[in-house]
Amino acid sequence: MQKAKKYDWKDSNMALFGSDTEKQVKKESAESEPAWQGCGQEPGLQIWRIVKFQVTEWPKEDYSKFYEGDSYIVLNTYKKEDGDELLYDVHFWIGKHSTQDEYGTAAYKTVELDTFLDDKPIQHREVQGHESTLFKSYFESISYMKGGADTGFRRVVPEEYVPRLFEVKKEGRKIFSKEIARTRSNLKSDNVYIIDAGLTLYQWNGSSCSHDEKFKAAQEMQKIDSERGGKAKTVCLEEDSISPEHAVYGYLDGEDDDDDEPDADDDDAVVLKKVCDADGTCDLEDVKEGEVSRDDLTSDAAYLVHKDKHLFVWIGTEASVDERRNAFGYAHKYLQGTSVPWTPVTVVAEGKENDLFKSSVPGCA
Repeated sequence: MQKAKKYDWKDSNMALFGSDTEKQVKKESAESEPAWQGCGQEPGLQIWRIVKFQVTEWPKEDYSKFYEGDSYIVLNTYKKEDGDELLYDVHFWIGKHSTQDEYGTAAYKTVELDTFLDDKPIQHREVQGHESTLFKSYFESISYMKGGADTGFRRVVPEEYVPRLFEVKKEGRKIFSKEIARTRSNLKSDNVYIIDAGLTLYQWNGSSCSHDEKFKAAQEMQKIDSERGGKAKTVCLEEDSISPEHAVYGYLDGEDDDDDEPDADDDDAVVLKKVCDADGTCDLEDVKEGEVSRDDLTSDAAYLVHKDKHLFVWIGTEASVDERRNAFGYAHKYLQGTSVPWTPVTVVAEGKENDLFKSSVPGCA
């Protein structure tokens, strides 16, 4: 097996473009990655997880499940209704507790996958809990779990198993299942919860929860039971119908944590910044705030367009090598200085803009 290389965030994001020689080297490197062999050949979803700087296949039965301590690569291959050409969106997903090494490798390998697919994919960065609408559209529901994938969730040894609490909550049109601190105070009447006690699974329905949340929780319970070989006992509880001393509450004796991110006021102002190396050093320059149109973008540069809770990196066809290389890195750096560092990021090239960018920037249609 090819020896794993350790990548840092800067390397992963500065490697988007280069000279013809560099591109050839990257193409050869991409073709030597075992994980990419045979991918993107037909419409559908493929997911990989980063394990010790290696790209490993994520089991199809676990698609839509993501560990907070991991980073993943998600490839969606599709065709437009009126065409036969295969098109791609490739996302790297960062768990809230994923290490810099892990998400740096995921970012680098995303670029490598892009190279493997002849630069056809649109590249995206996703952060747990703040995924783009496009990313969410791939799944009926999304489940977040504490720890890393090595934690495992199929093998259950009754005397060793530590109970877990999952919140099942509807957000917009999607329902998210999230592992939360195992405390009674976390139970809210407007949501549904799953108390996973190993060989007994409890579904706790809040008094004002929705039908959709109940249905999705029941599906999640069935999946867990299936993963345990059908040996788990399932119990459905209604908040208003059980005693405050019910045995289920005995499992909720964990400690509170502060994993939740603070709410931030979303800034709806449109921000346009330019990546420029006119003086020999790459800088990020302010261009304007307010409405941004296609006329504001010139082919000889790369730009950051921050609009509608999404950040686009737009690469002009005549942008310099340094501007192309640094644009994504500057996008990451820019977001770290805002109140919304988790904002989804999409890289688009001039002439290859996706529908979301076209709908966000007038004059691009």
